[in-house]
Amino acid sequence: MAVATLPRVLVCPQEFKGSLTAVEAARAIAEGVSRALGPEAAVRELPLGDGGPGTVEACLQATDAERVTVEVRGPLGDSRAAVYALLRGPDGTSAVIESSAACGLVLVAPEDRRPGLGSTFGVGELVADALGRGARRIVVGVGGTGTNDGGAGAARALGLGLFDHAGGEIPAGVLGLGRLGRIDGAGVPPMLGEAELRVAVDVTNPLIGLEGATAIYGPQKNVRDWELPAFDAALARWAERIEADLGISLADLPGAGAGGGLPVGLLAAAHAAGAEARIESGAALVADLVGLRAAIAEADLVVTGEGSIDAQTAYGKTVAYVAGMAAELGRPCLAVGGIVDGQPDGVSDAEASTPPGMSVEQAMALGAEPVRAAAERLVRRFGLGG
Repeated sequence: MAVATLPRVLVCPQEFKGSLTAVEAARAIAEGVSRALGPEAAVRELPLGDGGPGTVEACLQATDAERVTVEVRGPLGDSRAAVYALLRGPDGTSAVIESSAACGLVLVAPEDRRPGLGSTFGVGELVADALGRGARRIVVGVGGTGTNDGGAGAARALGLGLFDHAGGEIPAGVLGLGRLGRIDGAGVPPMLGEAELRVAVDVTNPLIGLEGATAIYGPQKNVRDWELPAFDAALARWAERIEADLGISLADLPGAGAGGGLPVGLLAAAHAAGAEARIESGAALVADLVGLRAAIAEADLVVTGEGSIDAQTAYGKTVAYVAGMAAELGRPCLAVGGIVDGQPDGVSDAEASTPPGMSVEQAMALGAEPVRAAAERLVRRFGLGG
């Protein structure tokens, strides 16, 4: 492919989970590209996210958004500082929130994880704070959570009343939902009804059942096999009461099972307030926020990446989204992965950063250098480098 004398390369990865943030991965790949092409190449870094950890940092890096830090309730009730992005513009104020900042899996040590009691209350507090600062378009990414409460905590923080059959408030966590007798939406603030809520997900699982939040993602949150039926039954109860008391059916909605069912609570609260709310692809939402299409159109070559490029990549992941957009715009796309098991449509070539004979854990411990080296090899093999 003929390119400009000074090739323009767009570097746009998401995080390499457990190793590099999206910002760090973009820096490492860009340095590898520069090694291959020389200092004369124009390399632009545009870190991305899909609604999970790193999404807010990607938006802060790519835009003039304000960094907002708020004290919220953590997954087990502790106080915790959480960051989100606030974008003020001529057409209004928007907020980008990561649920993992308030109830992320990494916030609790593995031995202390108690998924039956974990709450998303802090996520609702972040949304409420953004509303109070004037945000009327709110993106909430739900990836990377350690909770399984169906978003009931977030809904409660946004004003939904959750009561048992005797009229008392139910306990926090998924197990409390098994005692749910009535939902009252009278306490949801009117300003939520003025907002547009977009819930960013990277999976399409429903709330309950064999492909639901608990069955598929519960084990990684320390939900034990014998707890699965009780958790799923409690979430089913939650969905039944939402339909009966609020008039909206959410259990089978694609993506409702993301983040331990967090979209359900957010959409329930929004519906009670009369707000516009929907579930969307996290990769697409973030791409829109940071101007990915225009950035790809200006580039001669796109280099993306993530920790694992495999069969799951095609299902809403950032690499697949970037590759698809690059193909649409007629730009070649390369990908760097910690491991590479297959090549998504639209990716011209891919390179693993884990060297042969080395474990993934060993490569991760080396930090950015294996990613730099992989990017350099990839670009040289593609034919742009010397």
